[in-house]
Amino acid sequence: MALARTRIKVCGLTRVEDVHTACALGVDAIGLVFYPPSPRAVTIEQAQALLASMPPFVTVTALFVNPHADEVRTVLKALPAVSLLQFHGEESADFCRQFGRAYIKAIAMKEGVDLAGSAIQWSDAQALLVDTYKPGVAGGTGETFNWHLLPNDCAKPIILAGGLTADNVGNAIDMVHPYAVDVSGGVESAKGIKDAQKMAQFIQQVNNTGC
Repeated sequence: MALARTRIKVCGLTRVEDVHTACALGVDAIGLVFYPPSPRAVTIEQAQALLASMPPFVTVTALFVNPHADEVRTVLKALPAVSLLQFHGEESADFCRQFGRAYIKAIAMKEGVDLAGSAIQWSDAQALLVDTYKPGVAGGTGETFNWHLLPNDCAKPIILAGGLTADNVGNAIDMVHPYAVDVSGGVESAKGIKDAQKMAQFIQQVNNTGC
C-alpha cells in the first residue's frame, strides 16, 4: 500500500529560530549533530536551548559519528526530548542497540553497497538512511548519489539524504519512493544557518509530490 506522504527531517539545526520555523512548517523530525568536526555541531548546552520550547509531536534526533558509548549516554541523560538516535559512522549493530533507544543507521551509498545486507545487519534499526559516499566525510556533502543504486524494495524503511534541495526532491521521491527525506545543506544560507524560505520551498515540494 502506498504511503500517504513522505516524511521530512531537517538536520543540522543550530539556531532557536530555525527550530521554530522548521516545526511551524510541519516537519516530522529535526536533527541535532553531536559530532564536533561538523560545522553544524552543537554542544549539550546549545541543544538544551534549542529544545526548550519544542512543540509536541516532532521527533528529536541526535546524530553521532563513531562516538564513545558514554558520549551517547551523556546526551540522552541531559536531553530527555531525544527520542531517536542516528549513527552516521561505522557503528556496529550491537553498539547502536545498547542504549535502549530507537535508532536509524546511515549507509554511505556507492557501487557495490549491499543495502539488503545492511537491513539484515541492523535488523532492529527503525530505518536505513542512505547518503552520499565521499571518502573522509561523514555526510553533509551537499552532493547527490546515483539513486538507481537503491533497490526497488528493502526490508527497512528508507530515508533519502544527500544533496537534496527544493529543485530535485520531487524527482527523488518519484524515483526512490522513500519513507522520508532528510535535508541539511539544501535549506541553508550558510553551514548550520537554515533559510526559512528554502525550508518552506523544500517542504512544499515534498508535500506536493505523490508517493
